[in-house]
Order: sequence, then structure tokens, then C-alpha cells
Amino acid sequence: MRVIQVDADAPDAAVREAAAVLCAGGLVAFPTETVYGLGAHALDPAAVERIYRAKGRPAYNPLIVHVATVDAARALSSAWPAAADRLAARFWPGPLTLVVPKAAVVPDAVSAGLPTVGIRIPAHPVAQALLAAAGIPVAAPSANRSTQVSPTTAEHVRRGLGAAVDLILDAGPTAVGIESTVLSLAGPVPTVLRPGSISVDELREVLGEVRVGGEVGGDAARPSPGMLDRHYAPAAEVRLFDPEAREAALAKASWAAGEDRRIGVIAFAPAAAPATQVVEMPADAKAYAARLYSALHELDAAGCEVVWIEQVPETPEWAGVRDRLKRAATAG
Repeated sequence: MRVIQVDADAPDAAVREAAAVLCAGGLVAFPTETVYGLGAHALDPAAVERIYRAKGRPAYNPLIVHVATVDAARALSSAWPAAADRLAARFWPGPLTLVVPKAAVVPDAVSAGLPTVGIRIPAHPVAQALLAAAGIPVAAPSANRSTQVSPTTAEHVRRGLGAAVDLILDAGPTAVGIESTVLSLAGPVPTVLRPGSISVDELREVLGEVRVGGEVGGDAARPSPGMLDRHYAPAAEVRLFDPEAREAALAKASWAAGEDRRIGVIAFAPAAAPATQVVEMPADAKAYAARLYSALHELDAAGCEVVWIEQVPETPEWAGVRDRLKRAATAG
């Protein structure tokens, strides 16, 4: 596994090498604006299978395919909806994945055997340069072990996946910090399958009616990544507390710390608790999302056994963060 430092303003030489690795069936971790992705040639089933093995990812959890242009996205769909063009004009390149009926060229391994595929055009300049240099669609889930905290730096990738990756492109921390919003256009009404930084309200401004989908349980194929009950989880146990229960929660954290347990706290204001580490979070939803995964990685690195996290508001702009916290706190 090699790590190459990349200048986001001039990524040409590094991405040419990474593109060659992808075209040869290798795995490349690269930055997007959301998180670091673990990329493989999306139309090469053997390369796609390497993603699943590296991550320990269940076969019923599909992958998102990253492309450089809208034309490349259309080529992966058997029926490209008019709504997709309207959304692409507004949100692409950017953190929105569209689930559409897939073309026959897309392997079943990418789509978990479903007749649909998730596609997006990332906004990060390194991701764009890599896709242009490779000239292929790239399947790329987050570059971490399945159910664990997604990486927002190359160091997170290196610690999490190590030699399972052939090459890592290091362009510094990602900006958005949580995975893309996933919107299905495969049914009669557009449906959000995974919330993200693009809110339901923003999607409704373009499309009108947009629904929020439900959960899928057991070993049934998920129509989108990010729908496992437990996901985005640190090694530490996560306990959520409501703001009105803040004092009681911090008292419990203090008691646990007094029992010689390593305790982490993530809250909106300084926490007067003898915790191993306290992370104060911004009150803005987008800034919070950009900080969340790095905070969880920091608390894992500090050896925290339990992390107490103050719950975030129940408003549309916070939906993506609330989803990540709920799944991180689900018992394994």
C-alpha cells in the first residue's frame, strides 16, 4: 500500500498513476467532498469483489458508482428519468446520489443484485481528475471496514484498511464530512433512502413531492448504502442524550470515569465532566457534519470505551447527522 500526497490544485501526475491502478483491477482510496472512497473499476466484477473483501461488507449492501459526466451517468441507466437531469443541473457535481434503473453493463455485485444502481458525480477536484484520467466508472463506498466510522483523512484510511488498499491519494481532510444524500428515482415518487447534507427541503425545491423511505431489515438487499442498522460506529459504545437530560447524562459519564473507564463526550457546549476527552461541536449543521467523524476517530484513538453524544435538533438540515448518530448508537 502506497500513500501519495496530492495537491488538489494540480493532481495530474498522482491521478495518472492511480488511474492505471484502477484500470488494472486495483483498489485506490481517494478523497471526495464527503468522505474518502475505496475505488475499483465498477464494470469489473473481480475488482468490485475486492472492495467487499477489503471492507468485510455484506453482499446485500450495494455500492455507489462515481462518474465524471452526466453522459457517463446516463450510460449506466436503462431508463434515465427527466427528474435526474433537473437534479444534476442543480446538485452535480456534489453530494447527491441518484438511484435509477441500471443498464445491463452494471454488474450485480455493484447493485446487490437489484435492478437499480446509485450514481453520483463528486465535486472534489482530485476525484474529478481521477475519474477523467481513468475514463471508467468507479465504484467507491467509504474507505473503512464495514459498519465502522467513515474516513475523512487519508490517515483514517491507512489505519482502518492498511495493506488491503493498493494506493491512497492524500489530499487532506474532506469538507462535507458525511456521505451523500441518496435519492431513488426508480419508483413513482422520488424517495430519500439515506439523508445527507442536501436536505429533503432542497430536493423538494426542484422536484415538488419527495418522500423519506423506511428501513429494510435482515439480509434483504438494501436499495442504498447506509441502511444497515449499525453503521458509522466507533469502537467505543455510543450513548445519545437529549439536551434537556444533559446534566444527568454528564453525571453518569462522571461516575463511569470515576470507575476508571475511559469516557468521551461530544457536546455543543463545554462539558464539566472528568472525561478522558471532551469534543465541543459547532452549532451549525454543516460544520457539525464536517467535524463528526474526525471527532469519533479522535475518541477511538484516545482509547475511549464509552462516548456520550448530545443529540442534535430534529430539523431537516440535521437529518443526515441524526441518521449517523442513531446508527452509531445501535448495538452490534
